[in-house]
Amino acid sequence: MASVIYKIQKIILCFCLSYQELKKLGLGSEVDLHVSEVPVEYQTVQSLVPSLWKQYHPLLVVHVGVSGMATTVTLEKCGRNHGYKGLDNSSFCPDSQCCIVGGPDCIDSVIDMESVCKRVTALGLGVAVSVSKDAGRYLCDFTYYTSLYLSHGRSAFIHVPPLGKPYSGEDLGRALQAIVREMLELLDQAEEKIHCQQHFH
Repeated sequence: MASVIYKIQKIILCFCLSYQELKKLGLGSEVDLHVSEVPVEYQTVQSLVPSLWKQYHPLLVVHVGVSGMATTVTLEKCGRNHGYKGLDNSSFCPDSQCCIVGGPDCIDSVIDMESVCKRVTALGLGVAVSVSKDAGRYLCDFTYYTSLYLSHGRSAFIHVPPLGKPYSGEDLGRALQAIVREMLELLDQAEEKIHCQQHFH
């Protein structure tokens, strides 16, 4: 699984796949892109994700994970705190079966995933994009919730199909590039709206 960080706009991309393609394509000179691989281990997620936020102070962290069930590039709307019963790659599972003890049951991303989906679909990239409300209650969901909790919602999670089923790495790289650009644009618009509201008060 992977993650991306942005800041001139700094962004962190946390990945497991197709990030090499996105790194090659880039996101433009105004985006400071950092890429980090996140192992499929609960305890590593609990230490690594906070350290990424602390080190980079990004505008946004985008997590990308492969789903064997995905047939589209899927934008996850929210992360969930409870229901983690599956063992990770180290045969470990949290005793609490949750991400953050005492945290809310569900945290939504501040990014409007339906808008991102519509805007990217309109670009006609030849890659199907959809929106989901359930990231799966495994390491992807666990990572997403942890990141959303730390960032007050300034995170995103994208599930992609396995390579070649049906999209190539190049296809997925182009789709991820377009998706992240749209997410940043929506964040910019939200920041401007907040700034304007503060200015008038």
